[in-house]
Amino acid sequence: MSEQLDYSGPFDPEWSPEKLSREALLRLLKAYSDYIYRIDASWYVTVKNRLGNEEAFACDRHVWEKKLQAYEMKLMTKALNIHGDDVVAVMKYMQATPWAAIDERHIEIKTNNHAIFTVRNCPTLAALEKEGTGREKQICEDLTASLFTKIAHYFNPKIKVTGLKVPPRKTYSDCCCQWEFRL
Repeated sequence: MSEQLDYSGPFDPEWSPEKLSREALLRLLKAYSDYIYRIDASWYVTVKNRLGNEEAFACDRHVWEKKLQAYEMKLMTKALNIHGDDVVAVMKYMQATPWAAIDERHIEIKTNNHAIFTVRNCPTLAALEKEGTGREKQICEDLTASLFTKIAHYFNPKIKVTGLKVPPRKTYSDCCCQWEFRL
């Protein structure tokens, strides 16, 4: 049986994603990533509108730091057999996370223990800047730094994460944010 380019044909009671072509699977992966991104943004904005930003941020921080980030790391590293205790292992994970299909990432490996991680296009930052309330400091600087450190420490607690360019942006136009991971 040939691989499906999409699911526009007749109903298939035995259909599964395994029947899709590589291109269709990639489109589906990107759609799933976009869906995850929108779920995260929607629940945050809903809590913010009902209870205020302070409560929404507290909930967001709790959910990601205490629950979802650890679950995501375990899921992705197991699915792709990513292991190791150096910065390269962290960068492999950063390539595999579902969020990677949403933003434009660039990774410069300097050594196995040193990398620069750059996000060039970030829908979250674009939405925060458009909103204009200054929440990018909380989300991008505070929470992202905490989560990136949690990710790094999953592989090795000695890895240090430093924000080189972190919103709120002032003048840099080459990226949304840039982080150094160093062991």
